[in-house]
Amino acid sequence: MTKKVVEYAHKYDVTVEGELGVLAGVEDEVASEVSHYTKPEEVVDFTSKTGVDSLAISIGTSHGAYKFKPEQCTRNAEGKLVPPPLAFDILKSIEKQLPGFPIVLHGSSSVPEEEVETINKFGGKLPNAIGIPEEELRKAAQSAVCKINIDSDSRLAMTAAIRRVFAEKPEEFDPRKYLGPARDNMKKLYIHKIVNVLGSDGKAL
Repeated sequence: MTKKVVEYAHKYDVTVEGELGVLAGVEDEVASEVSHYTKPEEVVDFTSKTGVDSLAISIGTSHGAYKFKPEQCTRNAEGKLVPPPLAFDILKSIEKQLPGFPIVLHGSSSVPEEEVETINKFGGKLPNAIGIPEEELRKAAQSAVCKINIDSDSRLAMTAAIRRVFAEKPEEFDPRKYLGPARDNMKKLYIHKIVNVLGSDGKAL
């Protein structure tokens, strides 16, 4: 199936991103309870047979705002959950198998603590929400990883801003008055990620 998609897309100069491995969580109404790490010994065969232009791999990230269960984490001195590290050994092995090939990480939102706290403060319920630490993403961005997906972070930023407006100004009903702050909060998030985390500042084509 992947090969057929690639053949069709390439006729129209459209690039195709393939995925090898399984991420836990839900995306586009497709769910998986557990992650299955990408097997480095399979990547050359997959990319050569399908002709994909980039490869999304599984090294411990997952979809959504609950990337890890509390029992999978440790706690720091402040009692906050600390997630397990990503499997950078697998990433390095894949890099050796596919030198110079574009690698992608799905499910890599950091789930910013301040956004979760704002959501919970103003009526939300996101207990024990936890994401991928930014230092892990910085490390990944310095490797062959050329694209890191952080959609859940933007959802959290937008939701936090909207909940704040609704709580502080319950009389408000003009969408422009709450979607504006939501957009601004998302913009602030993306500027931070682009400049300080993902290493993509000034690299737009």
